[in-house]
Amino acid sequence: MFSAVDPIPMVQLMNILDDTYIVWDKSAEIFFKRPAREDLYADFNYTLKEVEEIKEKVAKANEVEIVKTTRLTNKDRSIVFCEVKKTIYIADKAYYKNKRKRKNESNSM
Repeated sequence: MFSAVDPIPMVQLMNILDDTYIVWDKSAEIFFKRPAREDLYADFNYTLKEVEEIKEKVAKANEVEIVKTTRLTNKDRSIVFCEVKKTIYIADKAYYKNKRKRKNESNSM
């Protein structure tokens, strides 16, 4: 169940944001609720409000982490079999490159 949804929130956000952002998976938690013996369904959505909030937070802090939750359900969405919480790191690309450069410089001393 986890592998079916693992990369999608991050890849989806990478495609929504432009190339001035860095988007990485940071961590994941999976909560199995019950065994599945049928086809499972999941919705992968970012609302316009979520995207605008991410952009605003990055503009203010240069880097943020969000948690995106995906539920795997039966066809009519009445039973939840699994819940996956993905922590996603988003940063301004110029800020991130400078941060890495400073880190590499401090490691080489």
